[in-house]
Amino acid sequence: MFESLTQRLSNAFSFFKDKKEITPDNIDEALGQVRTALLEADVHFKVAREFTDRVKSRVLGAEKLAGVEPGQQFVHACHKELVDLMGPEGAELAFAKSGPTVILMAGLQGAGKTTTCGKLAKLLRERFKKRPLLVAADVKRPAAVDQLKVLGARLSLPVFHAAGLAAPEVCARGVEEAKKSGADVVILDTAGRLHVDEEMMAEVAEIARRCSPHAQLLVVDAMTGQDAVRSAQAFHERLQLTGVILTKLDGDARGGAALSIKQVTSRPILFVGTGEKLEDLDPFHPERMAGRILGMGDVVGLVETAASKISEDEARASYEKMVLGEFTLEDMLAQLRMIKRLGPMKKVLGMLPGVGSMVENLDVDDRKLVRMEALFTSMTPKERLHPELLDMSRRRRIARGSGQEVDAVNELLKGFKGMKQMMKEMNRLGLGAKLGADAKKQALREMSPTGELAAGSSGGGGLLGGLGALGSGLGSLGSGIGGLFGGGSKSQPSLEDLRSMMGGGPRPVGSSPQRRVESKKDKKARRKRGRR
Repeated sequence: MFESLTQRLSNAFSFFKDKKEITPDNIDEALGQVRTALLEADVHFKVAREFTDRVKSRVLGAEKLAGVEPGQQFVHACHKELVDLMGPEGAELAFAKSGPTVILMAGLQGAGKTTTCGKLAKLLRERFKKRPLLVAADVKRPAAVDQLKVLGARLSLPVFHAAGLAAPEVCARGVEEAKKSGADVVILDTAGRLHVDEEMMAEVAEIARRCSPHAQLLVVDAMTGQDAVRSAQAFHERLQLTGVILTKLDGDARGGAALSIKQVTSRPILFVGTGEKLEDLDPFHPERMAGRILGMGDVVGLVETAASKISEDEARASYEKMVLGEFTLEDMLAQLRMIKRLGPMKKVLGMLPGVGSMVENLDVDDRKLVRMEALFTSMTPKERLHPELLDMSRRRRIARGSGQEVDAVNELLKGFKGMKQMMKEMNRLGLGAKLGADAKKQALREMSPTGELAAGSSGGGGLLGGLGALGSGLGSLGSGIGGLFGGGSKSQPSLEDLRSMMGGGPRPVGSSPQRRVESKKDKKARRKRGRR
């Protein structure tokens, strides 16, 4: 959602590229660009004005630090103010000390309130070990009750509804049912409207009076921009909200609501909906979101997502394959499936530092991953383990089996060779730089918590080590796996790039020397020194 804003802010930050210092004159021009970027992203004009004023005060009032460039100082100030704008950091849902926690969900029709009730129930059960009860109190919208019952059945969670009663009475009886059944969280799904009206507000206020909810959450469609802010103000005046849930944050709108709503309502954003699946609801972290808006990525969020979707054994096996150099098409298929589990590729790429501003220009098509998987599954297990067997007749058979052309098979094998070469380069720079096969296996056994190699590997680096290997797969998708990025760069990463990916930094003293490619200018200077 923030790709356009990220790009515009990056252009504003580049204003200080050739400046030696920040002055009251040049900062006004840069802040003018920032203000324009915020307004184009549909941020409330008062919020945009106050934000730029605070950034200016912070930058001009800060001490000048040695070695810190003006542009870096400006970005740092913007980051801090964005965190304050969307904060506070660490805002959480409060639970009742005794009895069931009652959560009232309010919002306009179409914001995704009923689906969010299911998402929240799933999150509370899995992360907080709660026993939720869903109460279907939206008696206005046709099929709203049935929709919540279907969600409850998918999640194996109870849904309470009493036909023929008004919404406040349904909610009151739902709370009583929770006390009898032992549920420790009650989620009330109330009715919405296409716009704010007195009847809806009176109904929600009556539900709040009768049920005394511990949390009153407003569900807001992040794609509605200023309308979201206005509706939030109206609800807050009648309900005294405790928090906000932003939905559809994965959309292609401008995202100004995320930056305005906390400032306008003074209530924190607690959760964000990032997709259509029931697991696509995440706690909101202002600092991480600010990093993504400024193009810094969200590595912590990516690691947390990977840790929840990829098992320790899978990550270890991936890492060991990389170190031992025993990479086959079977391993490539396993990595492809791990990458698919992380979620939509555009979302994953947006969490990588430096990629956020480019995602808007990338032609990322998740269906290509499905077509690639079809190619793999059209091969026999023996062919995946021994790619050298894939002659032209076998390639034609695989293409027919997957419903694709032979060129798709050739492109896949070309990508496999590129990934295997990358694995070798990373291995040469990392753990296996000077070790033989037996020594590598022994080193991996010593790193493993069980003292044994991971299942399925003839070679544990732990989850982070496995993610390092998985990162090589992500890094080569553009050039190696059929042009997922719409014909991305065909060049392989340099040794310095690979060393940076491995987190190794410069080589230590005494290690094997680095090969350095001399430019024509360097060669000319060296020869000139030799003549002297």
